[in-house]
Amino acid sequence: MFLIIMVALAPSFCLVALGGLIRNRLSENAWLGLDKLNFDILFPALLFSSIASRPIPLPQIFTLAISVCSLLFIAMILAYLLKPLGPDRFIDFAGLWQCSWRFNTAVGLLATTSLMPAANALMPVVLGIAVPISNVLAISALSSSSNNTNFWKTIIAVLVNPFFLASFSGVLVGISGVTIPTPIMMPIKLLGNAAIPIALLSIGASMDWTALMKINRFTAFMNFIKLIAMPMIALILGFLFELTIPQLTVLIVFAALPTASAGHVLAAKFGAARRPVATLIAQSTLLSALTLPMWIYVATIIETG
Repeated sequence: MFLIIMVALAPSFCLVALGGLIRNRLSENAWLGLDKLNFDILFPALLFSSIASRPIPLPQIFTLAISVCSLLFIAMILAYLLKPLGPDRFIDFAGLWQCSWRFNTAVGLLATTSLMPAANALMPVVLGIAVPISNVLAISALSSSSNNTNFWKTIIAVLVNPFFLASFSGVLVGISGVTIPTPIMMPIKLLGNAAIPIALLSIGASMDWTALMKINRFTAFMNFIKLIAMPMIALILGFLFELTIPQLTVLIVFAALPTASAGHVLAAKFGAARRPVATLIAQSTLLSALTLPMWIYVATIIETG
């Protein structure tokens, strides 16, 4: 089963590697343009179509929201304990701190394809809940010691960004049970189909492939929290909250995701050092190639057990 999961994820890893190989084929502005296209149009289309295409029972939303919020706050607390090992400036620490609870949406949508359809259908909902919460937490942490950006203006920017609007509107449609006509939904799905390949290529193109050589005590603990401790905590929370098997398995995989690939952009916007955050993101992404299949395997054992 573990080998089957690795084979299933292999095409995604190959696209990331391809992005690294062809990074110099496009200019930096071209890659930035692709990222903007993905952020503003393609990924929101994918999130909306994935969430809105099936009914979502309201109690399920509530249960998942409580579970996701618990995970994010526990990650915050655990990573904050590492502050004595981190940078001296709090703003630089905050830039790295956010990596403990943020997540890679593209990898999240791919990771559950090896699970049962019921669990696979829940990942867009979990991401829709987690996207605005994790961003607001990151902005709160970064703005607490920065004078570079107005907190409330940035919060408003989060609330009107395409990811939030797509997630929120998709959840509303799912809860309402309304079926969007095919002539409207099909173009949205076609746009969404392009999101993940472009995202994986962009991840590879922007990644520091030597990042694992730069692991120190602080980043080692940060990666341990993100990739090992949080999935274990998700397993415990699943039993405490009496989640269904699909809810439990998707929560485990969600908790095991590498950190957000653009965290360094937000950190730099608030005045934090950009390079250490980019290095930690690369470490998280590279290490997740080993840890994520392991947690998907755990989730499949729970499904079939």
